[in-house]
Amino acid sequence: MTKFTGYRCSLCGTEYLPGQVTYTCPHDGGNLDVVLDYDALKKKFQPEDITSRTDFSLWRYLPLLPVPEPEGDATPLHAAGWTPVFKLPRLAEKLGLKHLWLKDESRNPSASFKDRASAIVVARAQEIKAEIVVTASTGNAGAALACMSAAIGQKAIIFAPKSAPPAKVAQLLIFGAKVILVDGTYDDAFDLTVKAANEFGWYCRNTGYNPFTAEGKKTAAFEIWEWWIEAHRDWHKKDSPLDNHSPLTIFVSVGDGNIISGIHKGFKDLLALGWIPDMPRIIGVQAEGSAAIANAFNADTEKIIPVSATTLADSISVDLPRDGVRAVRAARETSGIYITVSDAEILKAIAELGKMGIFAEPAGATAYAGLVKAAASGAVGSDDPVLVMNTGSGLKDVKAAMQAVVQAPIVQPTLSAVKRLL
Repeated sequence: MTKFTGYRCSLCGTEYLPGQVTYTCPHDGGNLDVVLDYDALKKKFQPEDITSRTDFSLWRYLPLLPVPEPEGDATPLHAAGWTPVFKLPRLAEKLGLKHLWLKDESRNPSASFKDRASAIVVARAQEIKAEIVVTASTGNAGAALACMSAAIGQKAIIFAPKSAPPAKVAQLLIFGAKVILVDGTYDDAFDLTVKAANEFGWYCRNTGYNPFTAEGKKTAAFEIWEWWIEAHRDWHKKDSPLDNHSPLTIFVSVGDGNIISGIHKGFKDLLALGWIPDMPRIIGVQAEGSAAIANAFNADTEKIIPVSATTLADSISVDLPRDGVRAVRAARETSGIYITVSDAEILKAIAELGKMGIFAEPAGATAYAGLVKAAASGAVGSDDPVLVMNTGSGLKDVKAAMQAVVQAPIVQPTLSAVKRLL
């Protein structure tokens, strides 16, 4: 029996029963929101029913997810989520902030945030008995799908642009997925994937197309909610009694828009349940060369105009964001903003995070680069509590990482050579 009541189009508001649609709204192509039965959930569950669970993965939120837990246990699929949050006092001081944390999504099984979406999509595929799951990806979403699929023996096919970083393509192949490299952009791969799924009856995971991707990504919001309950209490024990202050501000790197809209959806679920009193502030950060969503936000519109994306942050390099409207709303409806950063600023952010023991890929460091700009401009205040999302490991793109640092010198194997260097 299904665990959700249906879907609602994010554009026209039309509602559908679970079996009526699969991907997007038939009327206008709008992204579909999965609708939960909040009244039933409120009667059956209290926050303690979640926070007292001993499953430390995204599956601890099973009562709030629209899929059954997949069969089996102790697989990488069951280990997605529940990533750590680190306090960054040295970077906070450098930026003139008092309270700064980073949530490190590189600790997921395939080393990126995308494991959350793929875990839920694979669970859905198992529920509907899909033989093959397919997705388009610049690397991370595909690696996540390949990893989660391999964990339970699900067949997966990945279409990736031929320009995808070799380390990410290697992950796809090692996890046993069928990999097809496309002589074109991510958007070309996306369109081809949809056509192939329709032609061959495959189940399509595409981000911003399959409504279950946001349901996986919303689990990060649930984890932030749980973490903030304790972090907020501990913070005030040291500094002051609980009082009114700025809400938690979350910085999220944005490409196609599905991560930021998924996090927004998670907090909207919690608000609808009455488990949080208000929303955190969500700030989206895009690369200057791939800023279609930021452009729409700053033009005060929801109309997303495609760009010719050029950025070294391949994970967020998108011509036409497929979840742009909901991504604009994620910031607008939480009193957030959008910030754009250059590739040079992204590389600098990689190096700065590295000095804190955090190895972020370009897309992951983009959120921190946005915070640097926001702190300098006053978009966040010194007293504001701030959480930055690192969405992926730097090992995903070593070539970009090497551009962020000074190359190591080569010396002769003698002590005198070392002394001269020092």
